[in-house]
This record gives sequence, structure tokens and C-alpha cells, in this order.
Amino acid sequence: MSKNRAANTPDRATPEMEANPYDEERPRSLLMRLRLVTELLNNLIARPPMLYRLFFPEAIWRIQVSHDRRRHDRRVFLTFDDGPVPEVTPQVLDMLDELGVKATFFMVGENAMRHPELVEEVRRRGHSIGSHTMHHMQGLHTTWLAYARDVAQAAELLDTRLFRPPHGIMKPEQLRVMNARYNIIMYDVVSRDYSRRLTAHEVCRNVCRFARNGSIIVFHDSVKAAPRMLEAMPRAVRWLKKQGYEFDVL
Repeated sequence: MSKNRAANTPDRATPEMEANPYDEERPRSLLMRLRLVTELLNNLIARPPMLYRLFFPEAIWRIQVSHDRRRHDRRVFLTFDDGPVPEVTPQVLDMLDELGVKATFFMVGENAMRHPELVEEVRRRGHSIGSHTMHHMQGLHTTWLAYARDVAQAAELLDTRLFRPPHGIMKPEQLRVMNARYNIIMYDVVSRDYSRRLTAHEVCRNVCRFARNGSIIVFHDSVKAAPRMLEAMPRAVRWLKKQGYEFDVL
């Protein structure tokens, strides 16, 4: 009996029985990797890569600003997409007045039709207006003709030649048609205020981290983005002003 016990009892721990010194490190390592991937994805969206911009060479991604050292020009262009909506746009206008900056609002035509008083108020306060299509139409999901009609309807309603495609994407044939008729305004800094996965601090960080001379910055005066945008936007503007940036309209 004792022999059997002795035979079944190993003199030393087998590999299966040995404690793995890396067991506690694996969760940490995995968490770090997930954070790294999340950060990389955020950066790719917040600052559209040059490769992506090559697909839309006719569009304006950033404004060339004078580098005259005597003038010390440091200028950025603040923009808002998806409005106007009464729950958010008036708050944005009041904030911009308090901050002393002007912006460009890329409006969805159907929202403008519902709230013409907001369109007039945006203009009255010295901001500029662009089109964001009539029905927030995604170019990839429609024909060039239907897309062109939707854009034209919004442009006529808003009386503007500035145009920004929803989600920043179009088909090549749509791009050619739009470029012949409008000034296509893209962006080189995306705040990502629309993402419920980000905090207002992270939204602000995206803007402060990637903004540079001539940057076109995107926020959204929408109900979805408001919880983050209304906190992050004024913080980012104040920080940029401290860095010597002025704000201009497109």
C-alpha cells in the first residue's frame, strides 16, 4: 500500500502543478493591449490619416495660413455638424458669444426647415453656414443622382456653396459632381463628441492634441453629442486661445 502511494506521489511538482508566475500579469498585459488598440483607433479617427485624404484630393482638409512671423498668425476653424436643433444649437451660440469666437455650422437641410429661426440666428451672430445634405444622406448608400439632388436641395435652402458630406465619405462619381458645384470642406481634427464611449475630457484631449495651424475642427450640435460637446468644446477653445490661436469662419 505504501509503495503504491509512493509511486503515485511525484517527487516534485509536475508542470501542471507548478504555479505560473505570469498568471497575474496576463490580465494586466491584455488590458494594456486593449487600451493600446483603443487609443490607436481613436487617433486614426480623430486625425484622419493622409492615406484616407488621398481618396478625396479635391476636398479642403486644412486651411493654409500665412506663416508671416511678424503677424504670428495662428488660426483654426471651428465647425459644427448635424444641427440646427433647439435643444443644443442655442446653447452653442451662447457659448461662442461668451468665448468670443466664430464658427461654421454645417446644417442638415431638414433640420433647417424645421427651425428656420435658428438658421437666421446663426447668421445674425456672425457665423457662417454650410450644407450637410438635406437628409443626412450617406453617399455610399445611394446613387450619385439622388445624392446630388439631396445636396442641391439643402444648398439652395441654406444659400451656401460650402458642403460637407455626412461621415466624411462619398463615392468617386459623387465627389466629381460635388467638386464642380461646391467647396467641399472636410477636416483634420475630429473631436469624436458623438461617441458615448468617450468622456468629455477625452473629447477635449482629441482636439487639443491634434489641432495645429489651419486646422478644421469638428464638433456636433446634436442631441447625441451634447453631453460631451457642451463641456469639451469651451474647454478646448479656451486652451487653444491660451496657445495663441484665433478662430475664423470658412
